[in-house]
Amino acid sequence: MGLTENLAAFAVHFIQSTGYASVYILMILESLVVPMPSEAVMPFAGWLISTGEFTWPLVILCSTLGSITGSLLAYAAGYFGGKPFVRRFGKFVFLNEHHLEFTHQFFSKRGALTILVCRFIPVVRHLISIPAGFARMNIWLFSGLTILGAALWNGFLAWVGTVLQSHWDEVMKYSKYIDYAIVAVLIACVAWFVVRQVKKSRAAKASGEESGTK
Repeated sequence: MGLTENLAAFAVHFIQSTGYASVYILMILESLVVPMPSEAVMPFAGWLISTGEFTWPLVILCSTLGSITGSLLAYAAGYFGGKPFVRRFGKFVFLNEHHLEFTHQFFSKRGALTILVCRFIPVVRHLISIPAGFARMNIWLFSGLTILGAALWNGFLAWVGTVLQSHWDEVMKYSKYIDYAIVAVLIACVAWFVVRQVKKSRAAKASGEESGTK
């Protein structure tokens, strides 16, 4: 079984065991830097809607509350953690101190649009709340856009689950392609991080040599 299929199997078992509470908990994890994609959670919740075990209002409510809870925790890490947080944990999510100034400027110009759009982008939506906190984005605006984007995305995935119904097993057969996409994104991020570090190291070395010759 691939990564996505394993995650989906875990999510299915968890949801079957604990009901709506699991949707809330899993969506908290999905909004943090945790490999629990909503694509592995919400379609099954939608399938349970089609069987009558779940209802639309409670699925949307629990999933959206989970999304905003996780996003606010990540936002708080960026808001209160600042540079010390980046120094200690930034390397695990490909963030460094040089990104702080960039995020301040970026969110002052495009913050609202970014928070809304990024809710629909895999991988990115797990990370976007941290730089939003760094940039001190207005908490009410951040919360409102996160709730809107999460409700739309979670609702769409749940609807997909109601349409698939008995074709769940067929979908899992193609989950390996999702794994490939995730791995490709991670490899690209690692490569980008390594290249940046090499360039910074060379630039620092060249600067040191130039200072030594003066």
